[in-house]
Amino acid sequence: MLKGLFLNGEEKITNNTYPLYHPHTEEKIANITQGTQEDMKEAISAAHNNFAEMKALTSNQRANILFEAADRLLERQEEAAQIISKEASKPIKAARGEVNRTIQTLRFSGEEAKRLNGEYLSLDAAEGGEGRDAFTIHEPLGVIGAITPFNFPLNLTTHKVGPAVAAGNPVVIKPAEQTPLSSILLAEILTQSGLPKGAIAVIPGDGPALGEVMNQDERVKKISFTGSPEVGKLIKSKAGLKRVTLELGSNAAMYVDESCADQLNDIASKAAAGAFSYNGQVCLSTQRIYVHESLFEPFKQALAVKTKEIVFGDPAEESTVVSSLINKKSQQRVLDWIAEAKANGAEVLTGGKGKANGVLPTVLANVDRNEKISCNEVFGPVVLINKVKNASEALEQMNDSRYGLNAGIFSNNLSQAMNMAHQLEVGQVLINDVPTLRFDHMPYGGVKDSGYGREGVKYAIEEMTELKMISLNYKG
Repeated sequence: MLKGLFLNGEEKITNNTYPLYHPHTEEKIANITQGTQEDMKEAISAAHNNFAEMKALTSNQRANILFEAADRLLERQEEAAQIISKEASKPIKAARGEVNRTIQTLRFSGEEAKRLNGEYLSLDAAEGGEGRDAFTIHEPLGVIGAITPFNFPLNLTTHKVGPAVAAGNPVVIKPAEQTPLSSILLAEILTQSGLPKGAIAVIPGDGPALGEVMNQDERVKKISFTGSPEVGKLIKSKAGLKRVTLELGSNAAMYVDESCADQLNDIASKAAAGAFSYNGQVCLSTQRIYVHESLFEPFKQALAVKTKEIVFGDPAEESTVVSSLINKKSQQRVLDWIAEAKANGAEVLTGGKGKANGVLPTVLANVDRNEKISCNEVFGPVVLINKVKNASEALEQMNDSRYGLNAGIFSNNLSQAMNMAHQLEVGQVLINDVPTLRFDHMPYGGVKDSGYGREGVKYAIEEMTELKMISLNYKG
């Protein structure tokens, strides 16, 4: 299969291509047209030229485009799931879940398009403001640049595209090189649903080269990026007056306190799901678990048992939960980090070995906080479990991280849970849930090296608009 760029409402194929391989089977999926810097400039020009048309769409028209796109994706949901499973090596059940979430994200975007309201201001609250009424409105920014990751190639792209369309902005997508097909499918569906031609483009290719064009072009008014902290910082440093939203890394932590003795099996099941969903290649993946010393041994055993039940295999198989990582380089890095931790005293409770192009689900105990596998983002199927004396020690260790995205607390002590929630240095705290939990309409973003700005449909839309105030002097 030969797949082109999506530009000006149609596919554009050139002789400049790169091969796309299935990460698990290593079979060739397609030849992908390699976008050039000139292609990116053309996409930005087309988007900029379509801005007036996008801005003129009523909120009802924008909502209906998004609702129709959701319906069209629903009709093609199995096709979309197969694309995700093949290009991202995502287990097919997880891929279907991503498609369902994408449909929901499109619908949330359509709903929020109709709720993009301002507010009334009483200008007579100020001396001299008598006889004036004022109100605010939200206006679209202009061209939105979306730089998207491989791990949720359809839904995380939609978290940028859906709000952009809802606000009346055209959007140019630079997808991860490994997962362009999902973004192209989304662009095709939105165009078929009535989005003006040229208002959405997908330019696969070399990230640094294409991203540089996007960052330098003043017609791009905002960049929404999901990826590594290092690249995020580089984008922000060069963005100038552009707005940026950066969704970066994490090593999400959770705590199980002494009040949860009767819930250990249930919590262990949730923790295993949170740690190993999509091979641990999730920004919110449960990576660090701290357990009160009175429950440490039984919880450690329960988690090891639940982990051993997880099936590693071909992502096309219905029973598969964990499969190959996105590439062999990632596999080797994860295995190296496990080996380092083990050499420095960590206990491997289960897993710790490579299989196919992936890593078997791995639980490590008693890991020093300075180990790479503790203080960096693993982005693989590995979770560590450490003993703490009390909530204060748990809080200190959970906050001892360069990251701050999500955190989870399991506790039946409301006062303790709320005190920890207020002190945790993260963007979202989940009480009696694993930190891997995310619903698509909730605010989402991190502090420290985990990011800048917020996603979640309503909140992303607000960051893709300008607030304008209009005042009427009705007394002359």
